[in-house]
Order: sequence, then structure tokens, then C-alpha cells
Amino acid sequence: MVSKIQRRNKIKARIRGKISGTAARPRMTVFRSNKQIYVQLVDDLAGKTLVATSSKGIEEGTKTEIAAKVGEKIAQKALEAGITEVVFDRNGYLFHGRIKSLADAARTAGLKF
Repeated sequence: MVSKIQRRNKIKARIRGKISGTAARPRMTVFRSNKQIYVQLVDDLAGKTLVATSSKGIEEGTKTEIAAKVGEKIAQKALEAGITEVVFDRNGYLFHGRIKSLADAARTAGLKF
């Protein structure tokens, strides 16, 4: 029997084998805990996090609405840093719910992926 974590790690490894972030087009990686959601823009060639944000401090709304606010926030920070295109890394999570909400909000705020 494969646990949820093992399943996610297998999916995560498969995704990371195919995508990589550069300075021009960093990898937008998402981590989802039970209470918070975190997003980073990573340059894998240099091994550096360019921009990061999380849902800490945002308390009003459902988890999905909070994820959308985080998506808008990361897009705003990325555009300020001169980043317009990213590679989306869902980090092994299924593309629905909070992950989809975050991605859609980042797209509408101006990020291309």
C-alpha cells in the first residue's frame, strides 16, 4: 500500500525530471500545508529563490480564497522583480482546489505560464 506522501513524492520526482527554472523563466513552486500555502520563484541553475510569499498574515476567507490572494501577491512581487514568465511546479499536488485557485489568480495578475 502506497501512502499519500509516497504517492506525492513519486509525482513530484516525475515532474521535477521534466521541468527546471532559469533566471529568465524561474520555476514557480507551491507548498501546501494544512493551514498555510507557500509559493517561491526558484532559479534552479543558480540554486536561488528569487521571490517568495505565503499566506501567513492573511486570515479572512476560505483556504481557496486565501490561495487566490497569495497568487495575486506572488504575481505582483514577480512583476516588480522583472519576471513575467514562469514554469509552474505543482509539487506533486493535484491541480484543483487551492493549487488551481493560486495558479488562476497569478495568471490573471499578469504572470505567464
